[in-house]
Amino acid sequence: MIPGKENTGKSTSSQTGKVGSFAFFDVEHFIRRLIRNWYWFALMAALGYAISWVYSKYYAQRIYASNLSLSISNNTASYFTPNQSINFIWGQNGNQDGIYLKKMLLSRSHNEYLVKQLDLFINYSTKGLIKQTYLDKYDSPVFLEVDKNHNQQVNYTITLIPKGGDRYEVILPEEGESTSLYSYVTESFNTVSPYPRPANKVISLNEWYVSPNLKFKLVKNPQPTPIRLENILLTLSTVNQTVNDLVSTIGVDFDKEINTIMIISKSGYNLNGTVNFLNTSVDELQRKRLIDRNTVDKNTESYLYDNLSKIRKKLDSSAQVLNHMKVSEGLYDIKDRDEKALERIKDLESKKAELLTRINSLNNIRNTLASQNLDRMISMNAAGIEDGIFSATVSELKALYLKRRELALIYTPNSEPMREINRLINEARGNSTGSIRNYYSTYLNEIAKIDRQIADESVDLVAYPEKERKYLDAERGYNMIEATYNTLLAKQNETQIRVATNKSDITVIDPAKNLGQGPIAPDVQRTKYSIIGGLLLLPLLIIGISEALDNRIRNIKELLQATRIPLLGVIGKNTHDNNLTVLEQPRSSISEAFRGIRANLRFLHKEDNKSKVILLTSSVGGEGKTYISINIASVLGLSGKKTILLGMDLRKPKIFGDFKIDNKYGISNYLTGEVEMDKIINQTKIPNLHVATSGPIPPNPSELLMSERNVEFIQDLKEIYDYIVIDSPPVGLVADPFELMKYADASIYVVRHEYTEKYMLKMITEKYQNQEVQNLGLVYNDYQHQQGYGYGYGYGYGYGYGYFDEDKNYQEPTLIKVRNKLRKLFGRS
Repeated sequence: MIPGKENTGKSTSSQTGKVGSFAFFDVEHFIRRLIRNWYWFALMAALGYAISWVYSKYYAQRIYASNLSLSISNNTASYFTPNQSINFIWGQNGNQDGIYLKKMLLSRSHNEYLVKQLDLFINYSTKGLIKQTYLDKYDSPVFLEVDKNHNQQVNYTITLIPKGGDRYEVILPEEGESTSLYSYVTESFNTVSPYPRPANKVISLNEWYVSPNLKFKLVKNPQPTPIRLENILLTLSTVNQTVNDLVSTIGVDFDKEINTIMIISKSGYNLNGTVNFLNTSVDELQRKRLIDRNTVDKNTESYLYDNLSKIRKKLDSSAQVLNHMKVSEGLYDIKDRDEKALERIKDLESKKAELLTRINSLNNIRNTLASQNLDRMISMNAAGIEDGIFSATVSELKALYLKRRELALIYTPNSEPMREINRLINEARGNSTGSIRNYYSTYLNEIAKIDRQIADESVDLVAYPEKERKYLDAERGYNMIEATYNTLLAKQNETQIRVATNKSDITVIDPAKNLGQGPIAPDVQRTKYSIIGGLLLLPLLIIGISEALDNRIRNIKELLQATRIPLLGVIGKNTHDNNLTVLEQPRSSISEAFRGIRANLRFLHKEDNKSKVILLTSSVGGEGKTYISINIASVLGLSGKKTILLGMDLRKPKIFGDFKIDNKYGISNYLTGEVEMDKIINQTKIPNLHVATSGPIPPNPSELLMSERNVEFIQDLKEIYDYIVIDSPPVGLVADPFELMKYADASIYVVRHEYTEKYMLKMITEKYQNQEVQNLGLVYNDYQHQQGYGYGYGYGYGYGYGYFDEDKNYQEPTLIKVRNKLRKLFGRS
């Protein structure tokens, strides 16, 4: 049975829906194309590896990081070093001192100091043939020392070339001189008059290089440098730009288990540079913390001393009054006095005295904030408060005051920078005074509560005689002043101990070190895989897109499922010089495939006909319709059947060339009545095969093919020949073949592998399903051989096993060789 013939009956509704519909994407063919194009993937992988290697070696700027860990002690007493043991919770932990330190480490004032102290606004690097490498200051054999009183051009590359003997040639860019120069004193830009390009010059160490836009000298690095540099590139930056770039590379985290341990990290292009910066930064932080702590404690000590002097005088005066009453009034003891009530009143008045002392300290702090002279600030401990948030606010306010004084030297009072700094000061001051108001409210509420309790306890004192009441009032006054004095004295002792034992509350656990740490960025491995993956994706995308856009037929199974037209046979790729494959290569696999088609034709044409008319057509030209016609006619003639091949593609005559026949007279001449039938019929090398060529191209080919004379011509030939093979025009271009199919016993539709477009089959499929065309079969032409495919289709079932002429040149595919060897190996085991 013809393959696919069993599906030509009545289709179910689901099958009908699939007729004419092809898959959008052929996964199998896509995978085969990927395998066939493996060399592109290998090339892209090699290219990606080469690019990533060049990038890693010559272009990738390594970024290194070092870190330092420190511990914050919890015995802080300064405004500017807030205590760990606080009354307010920041977030969900009490590490306000650590948060304050983090703010300080990331603050502009701290990092600006480091930038100026370490000259971080000078960038050192060296350049090879391709890559520029950043250097630490101490990697350079010389340091650049700029004259900060001279205007300098920033972002302007200075190249130093060693000339031997501590001499260096200064080479400046060919262009790029600017009239806007930067002052490191005012940290602002100044405009100067235009000037010519400064000349290159050879200078010695400690010799000033002076030009309109630069003034600097070179100082020898006291430490020997192991690397010999061919050149040194120097670039100046503004302080603000350097600080901003610097802060973005600093990270501060807290230990997850002990939140008083801080881990500070710094990233940069040079490992030594990050190490030096971290250690210097923490050294400066320790120094400032100690200064701040001593300043506040000494201010507190002075404040307490002054208040103790005043309270001492009040205490002496109160003691004299009390003694006078004892002597003059003789009141040494009061009968029936309620000692318990008096003791409770004494305790309450002592608490009130302490609260009043705290309020006095708050008054001093508030007045100091109002005066803007924060260097005279006393400790919040004097007010009985330990508030890290308030301390951080005061520290911020102090920094803002300093910044405003600096800006006042540059900008006018109504300028935008001054308005902004004033806004920030007012905001910080509001935050600090708001905290103080909260404490005032708390203390006053407590005092009011104590006053009520004292009043309740004093009700029974009204019953005492007037003289005894006066004595009790004097005694209570003395006790209250004494309680205040004792409170201040205790605070003074605490402060004096702190002043005597003060040291930085920051302890370095692990200093930053150069331990040969590898770079943290860029991720060279990830970059390499990304580059290789991206290049591998390129052929994958190209093949995938081309596969999606390619609408050609390449899958026999899909072709049969979509068209439901029987398949007569599969013809392989013709490698012969002409179309006479059956005649000149009778033992080839292709010739055998045509014999298979001959055998399958009996399922299409009617058995009761004496003569059989076989029509061949296709969608468009170039699909091998003429080639199939010639060889089908050849196998029919070679089988002993009297056969004639008619070239009825009158628009593009082809047959005469293969058979070497003169096309002067042909079917077109006969149909116009110019010649008789015997004039156009030609003998071939096959005795039973005759050929009638198309003849000259007529002006009206369609009218001739559909004429009555052509019908009579076919009927006359049926009386003479067993088979009439008609090579008709393509149905996708003209309608002639559909008229000729009416007179054919069997029609063959030629589909060429990877040539015929899928949409071209829609018309013939619809006509076949609607039974407008009957006795139709497909021939799949120019199929590329694949091992094991086509068994039962008349092609490929014996290829490589000595049946055909091609077998002498047959080479078994590599994958098949490997498979067979594996089978043999496991078969032995």
